[in-house]
Parts: sequence; structure tokens; C-alpha cells
Amino acid sequence: MRRRELITLLGGAAIAWPLAARAQQSAMPIIGLLWGGSSDAFAYLLTAIRRGLRESGYIEGRNVAIEYRWAEDRYDRVPALAEDLVRRQVDVIVANGGGGYVAKAAKAAKAAKAATATIPIVFTTNLDPVESGLVASLNHPGGNATGVSFFSSLLEPKCLS
Repeated sequence: MRRRELITLLGGAAIAWPLAARAQQSAMPIIGLLWGGSSDAFAYLLTAIRRGLRESGYIEGRNVAIEYRWAEDRYDRVPALAEDLVRRQVDVIVANGGGGYVAKAAKAAKAAKAATATIPIVFTTNLDPVESGLVASLNHPGGNATGVSFFSSLLEPKCLS
């Protein structure tokens, strides 16, 4: 009788084990969007971000979550919004300065960089990312920040060398 109980127990464990393992899958990744501007002004970029995620197999609400933080052009709020995303333990922060004003272009990325040294930061800016302190160099950014600079004159010296 004990032998049957042992075989039943092992058989039940063999069936239940894959179900338990499936239930312990990792949590849904969270993208933190940190914008200095307003949601209305950047709706077209959100559409592009969602399309790019979908093309990579990520659908908001299904297998990826997005935490939105908009400063609504109140740039004094950006550091607190960045800290909120860090507390939320997002997997990556996408930072955009907003507004197109040179003085405000890197505010979100700088705030994110000041808030965390471990969460990856992807930024867009129209400033020199080296001069603004976002990365160590263009060749080897180092740290946890990388991104795109729309300041194309930065690349001219590289083209000539």
C-alpha cells in the first residue's frame, strides 16, 4: 500500500511541477516614460513607441507595462517624477526633454541619471550628450545612460577623421 501511495505522490508531483513553474514566471517588464513636455504635444511619439514595441512583440497591457510621467512643461517637477519611476522599480527609463528648447532638452535625462545609477536610461536630446554630462564619451558612453542626439554637428568631426 505504501508503494502505491509513493507512486501516486511522485506522479502527482510530476504533473503539478510544470504548472507551478509556469505560475512563477517573471513579472511583466515595466517601461518608465519620463517626459518634460505634455502628453498632447508628444502623442505622435507615443504612437511610434507603441508601434516599435508591437513590432518587437511587446503589447502594452499584455506583456509590457508602461508608466507615464509627464511634467507638462513644469520642469521643476521632473526630478520628483524621475525618483517616482525609480521607486516604482521600472526596468528602463525613456527620457525626453520636451519642448525643443535647448535649455530644457536634457532635463529629463539628467533627472533620471541623478535618480539612479542602475536602471538603464534611454534618452533623446538636441544637446551634446558628453558636454551635458549624460555620457562619458560618444564611443564609450559608460554608465547606465545611452541615447540619441539630434545635434548632428556632433558627428561632423568623426566623418572628417
